[in-house]
Amino acid sequence: MSTTLLLARHGQTVWHDENRYAGVSDVPLTPTGLAQAEALGQWIAARPVDAVWTSPLSRAVATAEPACRALGLVPSLDPDLRECDFGVVEGRTLAEFAAAYPTRAEAFRVDPAANPFPGAEDPRAAAARGAAALRRIAAAHYGERVLVVAHNTLFRLVLCTLLSIPAREYRRVFPRLRNAAITELRVGITGSTALLSLNVPCDPDRP
Repeated sequence: MSTTLLLARHGQTVWHDENRYAGVSDVPLTPTGLAQAEALGQWIAARPVDAVWTSPLSRAVATAEPACRALGLVPSLDPDLRECDFGVVEGRTLAEFAAAYPTRAEAFRVDPAANPFPGAEDPRAAAARGAAALRRIAAAHYGERVLVVAHNTLFRLVLCTLLSIPAREYRRVFPRLRNAAITELRVGITGSTALLSLNVPCDPDRP
């Protein structure tokens, strides 16, 4: 037996619509993001889960709310599912960062795990805490299906860790997790992980 984890990035926010790094900044969902959350809720209602876990940031909690409402579940919040802290790039685009710090931006592009933004959380530490959180959740719900709502960069780093992909490759191998789309993992009792699907849209007609 194993645990099925359904990973979903939160819905769209104003900053993400402009391709700005939100990180630990608590940015709310846009109307499109709320619609994406509702579509996720309908998708989950048709494919019920046994539990819902989320990042404590409000954009993740709001994205999980329709699914919890549909199934009568109360979400569990885990601080280790929070997004990476992006330091000086919080609220800025990569292009804006590159204009101010061209050398640092180029180093980030070459190896984003070894060359994080100034003042940012170490991506490798973020990957470790996120992977540990998913393993804890999987162990607590062995044999069940669990929805986990969190964040784009954290999930991409965690996927690299769980699938034995070098962290430096996270932006290349996983360019983007779509808002409120499903990535399905099967986690065995020993923690071995299989990727079953990636970026499955809950509503193909929505962005």
